[in-house]
Amino acid sequence: MKIAISGAGIGGLTLAIALQRKGFDTTVYENAPVIKPLGAGLILAANAVKALMDIGIGYEVLEAGRVIKKLRIKDKQGRILSEADSEEVTKKFGFVNNFAIHRADLHKVLIGLLQPGTLRLGKGCVGLHQEEDGVTVNLSDNTSVKYDALIACDGIHSTIRKQLLPASELRYAGYTCWRAVIDQPPSNFNVEESSETWAAEGRFGVVPISKNRVYWFACLNAPPNDIAKQNFSVSDLLYHFESFHSPIPEIIMRTKNEQLIWNDIIDIKPLKKFAFGRVALLGDAAHATTPNMGQGACMAIEDAAVLANCFEANISIEQTLTQFERNRIGRTTKIVNDSWRLGKIAQLENPFLVSLRNAAFKLAPRKAVEKQMEFLYNVSLVAS
Repeated sequence: MKIAISGAGIGGLTLAIALQRKGFDTTVYENAPVIKPLGAGLILAANAVKALMDIGIGYEVLEAGRVIKKLRIKDKQGRILSEADSEEVTKKFGFVNNFAIHRADLHKVLIGLLQPGTLRLGKGCVGLHQEEDGVTVNLSDNTSVKYDALIACDGIHSTIRKQLLPASELRYAGYTCWRAVIDQPPSNFNVEESSETWAAEGRFGVVPISKNRVYWFACLNAPPNDIAKQNFSVSDLLYHFESFHSPIPEIIMRTKNEQLIWNDIIDIKPLKKFAFGRVALLGDAAHATTPNMGQGACMAIEDAAVLANCFEANISIEQTLTQFERNRIGRTTKIVNDSWRLGKIAQLENPFLVSLRNAAFKLAPRKAVEKQMEFLYNVSLVAS
């Protein structure tokens, strides 16, 4: 069986490795002519680490990042509204939780684990045609190839999804975001916690990653494609966040303008279908989510483990992809919707509603938080 994968992001590369380790002939097609170290930081929760371990590459990934002990939500003055102990989660579920890594470092590890010749650069998948005995994939260099199955891992703007589901909708969440990675954190920076600070003026997140680097992000409510926000400099961000607790202003001041990455926050309105005969959608192509629960990359990694197990358990490609859809669509839909709602809560601007939210978070029963964690982390990866 020969399987083509469209897109060399986290989902596509993880899937290729998982399939190859089960003996499948797999090729990854990527539109970019070269792989560049792009992006900022991300956090992998216990569910993603569980999936990486299931595939057999967990330890290689864990060596490239940092385990964070605490995850905290704070108010503008730095008072803790909510916190989770990563070590407790690790003990309960048996897998490392709150693992921070630079996206480029994760990408490098995954590429290094591919079999030689797997990755074809400068060859994006631009179209497809299904036949009884396979899928013909049209590539961006005006060539075509035929495979038994095609898995679209080509991101939120997926060309394959647009062909299969032209009515699928991108949704703007109502807020825009800046990200950066700096090399030298302030002296008072706590390397054992990742945090988000929520205030009426905006939201600011801080995550320590490997090699003494810090990943941060800042979110402000704004109209979509706001030209003024697109042109924000470090000094503009400092103006908005200088009244936040330390070390947030110091982190912004240590950032250079050329380090800023800007984008509006969008997701995909949950789909009702991932499988289309011999073709399936995976990762952001299937269920792109807002980043509020830190589950975008995690769900893509889960997808890879589950789909590889489905391929191993079935003979029919159609049966395999239908089983994958059945296993994944309910879980990913819930996470996308929960993350959307959490973002609305985090981005509140009305001071009265902000004070109510903060009080509610402080009083939230521990069991309610644990129940949410259990849903996220206790994922089933078996083909069922």
